Amino acid sequence: MRHAFDVVVVGAGPYGLSTAAHLLGRGLRVAVFGKPLELWREHMPHGMLLRSHLFASNLSDPGQDHALAQFFKHSRHQAAFPVPLQTFIDYGLWFQQRAVAGVDETYVSSIERRDVRFGIRLEDGREVESRAVVMATGPHLYANRPAPFTGLPVGLVSHSSDHRDFSRFKGRDVVVIGGGQSAIEFAALLHEAGATVRVVSRRSIKWLAPDRASPRSAFERLLAPNATIAPGWVNWLWDRMPYLFYRFPQQWKDAYNATYHSGATDWLRTRVLGKVMLHERQTVTQLTVVKDKAVATISDGAKLSADHILLATGYHRARALLRWTHRSACLRSAVSLRRGVWSGGRARDECYRPRTPRTSTRRAQAPSCRCRSCCRPSEAPGDGACEVGRGYFCPRSACS
Repeated sequence: MRHAFDVVVVGAGPYGLSTAAHLLGRGLRVAVFGKPLELWREHMPHGMLLRSHLFASNLSDPGQDHALAQFFKHSRHQAAFPVPLQTFIDYGLWFQQRAVAGVDETYVSSIERRDVRFGIRLEDGREVESRAVVMATGPHLYANRPAPFTGLPVGLVSHSSDHRDFSRFKGRDVVVIGGGQSAIEFAALLHEAGATVRVVSRRSIKWLAPDRASPRSAFERLLAPNATIAPGWVNWLWDRMPYLFYRFPQQWKDAYNATYHSGATDWLRTRVLGKVMLHERQTVTQLTVVKDKAVATISDGAKLSADHILLATGYHRARALLRWTHRSACLRSAVSLRRGVWSGGRARDECYRPRTPRTSTRRAQAPSCRCRSCCRPSEAPGDGACEVGRGYFCPRSACS
């Protein structure tokens, strides 16, 4: 018999587990598919340290009963800043066992819309149904591999997320592309593993102000209040009013996000400066292969010969997948919570959802729902939270 759920969560990383914990706290029937903390266990290197503050490294559950502080109280680990990678992995597994015990480690192979439900096929052939699907698959599949480097032989170039152990680079020349936290920390780890390392960054390295593990004073919190990402009034605002940011025009949001540039934590300075060659404000202008080595010419004319090039170039947005996820598996159109009670379908929904076809000459009609007065045209493709009329957005919970 095919199992039916209210929500299926695809992915068991920090976000997938936290989402599942809150859904379970609502009394919903929830299934989680994926290997717990797989990205952290398989695609991050030994010796890595978390950049985030202790208070910003918690997974989330409704009662906040499984925070990092509770983990330290009930485990052999001691509270330390920065948090070692293995400590965070152990914490994530501890959280999963207590807050989301029933994780199924089988991968999902396909998701198909079936009227008001979704059919989810697993890699082992099983099928389940769900009223809603949450995609929490993490960034690994979207590793940014810039075009100039994709033509190199596989053995000469890789992405930072491809590595768990840097010991194989001992005695080798490695060029790291990037200037953010991952680039600088991985350069340090490569140097400590015995490699000769050069970093090529298109901007100057932005060294962040020193951090500490001790509590911040009341005056410091007044100047820069705590937020789940990092201290600061802007972080505090977006932390507590995320939908305010969501309602801004997409063009403004893109411009705002474009001003952010990743920096490197202060505690990396002593591990990098004087030990790793930094080529700041440089880009790779030409790549060739000479005698099984990659030769990168950078914008100042220098030629860097390397046994391997490591791309610490982050991740890119997969617009096609995001659009598919919204159109075919829109969580908000399939799940409705009223006063903490689950209601799915049209029986309890305040917002009736007629299917209005879109054409090239006529925009979707405004929603026929009780909250019509608050609906407005969406600002960008994929913004239509209100499924009643494609292309319209409703900020109220009745539609979202």
